[in-house]
Amino acid sequence: MATQPSAGAPPIRVEIYDQVYNLRGVDAEYILRLAEFVDTKMRSVAEQTSTVDSLRLAVLAALNIADEYHILKKKYELLGGEYQKRAGALAGALDEVLEEERKAG
Repeated sequence: MATQPSAGAPPIRVEIYDQVYNLRGVDAEYILRLAEFVDTKMRSVAEQTSTVDSLRLAVLAALNIADEYHILKKKYELLGGEYQKRAGALAGALDEVLEEERKAG
């Protein structure tokens, strides 16, 4: 998890696919949102498959989440590369204008 638990932080009770877990972390609201996301994903996978084995559902849900993550990561990297190209082009155009101003002034 992205948050680091403090030594005295009380556990945060979450329920994922009808199982209760006591987790620790700094941001309880964030942990609850993560648990809800995982629970929703597991229930979605359960609706699409015939398995009732919760471990199997957890692995399938994890694979779905990993797939979504990698798709978003690839989009982010492509978008970041596009922004870097545009920023480079704009910087070059600005340099040209400044150079012309310097020569004219």
